[in-house]
Amino acid sequence: MGRLDFSRRNLLGGIAAAGALAATGGLTGTASASTTGRLPSTVDVVVVGGGISGLVAARRIAAAGPSVLVLEARDRVGGRTLNHTLANGSVVESGGAFVGPTQDRVLALLAELRIQTFKEYAQGDNVYVANGLPPQRYTGTIPPDPTILPDAAVLQTRIDQMSQQVPVDAPWTAANAADWDATSLHDWIKSTTVNPNTAKLIESYLQPLLGADARDVSLLFFLWYIATEGDERNPGTFERSAGTSDGAQDSRIVGGSQLISIRMAQQLGDAVALNAPVRKISQNGSTVTVTSDRGVVTASKVIVAVPPPLVVGIDWDPLLPPKRLQLLERMPMGALMKVDAVYDTPFWRAAGLSGMAVSDTAPVRVCFDNCPPDASVGVLMAFIGGATWADWGNRPLAERRAGVLRQFAQFFGPQALNAIDYVEHDWTHERWSLGGPVAGMGTGTMLRYGSTIRQPFGLVHWAGTETSTYWSGYMDGAVRAGERAAAEVLG
Repeated sequence: MGRLDFSRRNLLGGIAAAGALAATGGLTGTASASTTGRLPSTVDVVVVGGGISGLVAARRIAAAGPSVLVLEARDRVGGRTLNHTLANGSVVESGGAFVGPTQDRVLALLAELRIQTFKEYAQGDNVYVANGLPPQRYTGTIPPDPTILPDAAVLQTRIDQMSQQVPVDAPWTAANAADWDATSLHDWIKSTTVNPNTAKLIESYLQPLLGADARDVSLLFFLWYIATEGDERNPGTFERSAGTSDGAQDSRIVGGSQLISIRMAQQLGDAVALNAPVRKISQNGSTVTVTSDRGVVTASKVIVAVPPPLVVGIDWDPLLPPKRLQLLERMPMGALMKVDAVYDTPFWRAAGLSGMAVSDTAPVRVCFDNCPPDASVGVLMAFIGGATWADWGNRPLAERRAGVLRQFAQFFGPQALNAIDYVEHDWTHERWSLGGPVAGMGTGTMLRYGSTIRQPFGLVHWAGTETSTYWSGYMDGAVRAGERAAAEVLG
């Protein structure tokens, strides 16, 4: 096994080299593995998980010199990002899609990989349907419902003020952490608002954001989640989280978001092994042995970059520390389905509509314009998450398709019934994701167990978007976590 050079010079050199990879198209120090054949018996570092976070970590390590092997359970890279090619050749995303301001690390990675972005279509009016009333057109982030505007204004102000009291790297140390973590977001909203319909509007925001409902997460977790939606210079805000232009949904990626992982995997070459689920990780002194369906590999370090529930499914020797195991067992993945209806043209644009709509009824609580950059076809995309998924995600496909198109027609007119294609992807059916878009924490979890989220376990380090201190649950969080884990291993 090659010796790992963990000097500061090596680390800084690796970071610089990683930035040059897009230009050179190659890496040094990669393991002699194949995506279909035999795996090497030894490497310096094994990375478990071929999503954005794991590939970022592997890319950094390989650029610094040590040999690295990525073990990915699926027959593809990309994790919770997944491209879908339409009949005309255009690409839409069935998983994570959006990037925006303060997502500095994923934007830098896109530049390195020479991948372009384009603005999410946000011209024209949004549509709001609630309380059984006809659709209303509006602009901005919050629908102009006079019955909930006072509540919404108070909620937004208080969320921003309270989230700024939560340290992004140690939320369990916040002054009010004990009270906030003992309270569900649902109970706090109920005690803070007057109109019950305000809670319905919040669910339209939460179900796509977390694949969960307000009763499923603690107030502390939610405040931390908002706090992370910024960077070292800009505090996270509710407006940035919910917004399109200049917000979390500001832009999309030309060629689809899975292209990020595809490009990195191409650079890593045979150092990426697909169809290689990891079954066991054993530590013995200065080495760690990783057993996968494609063979056994011994390494000096391991980075695990998979969703929390999958970590629990690995056979650990020695066992995971009890506190960390308790954390992982209390971090279920959200329930989320993404659906796209395809049309000959984006007809709603001609009517002065943005393609964004918010509703207080299922199955479509929120939708967006998801057209390709050239608008060669029209695409409307909707999220079905949380309690809405629990109902509609388990109905027959034909019934769900009819329900989605009916609501699109309510938002944008009868033309929405005439879809030429309908595409959906249910992340709860993904064996190696178990849900999406992120793992959440209910009451009592973050305060008691959260401090273990990034703590190395012997020779094992942790990546994955849930471990990030900024933009957790997003592609930017995945990049940041991969960079941090690589720095730990190299440093």
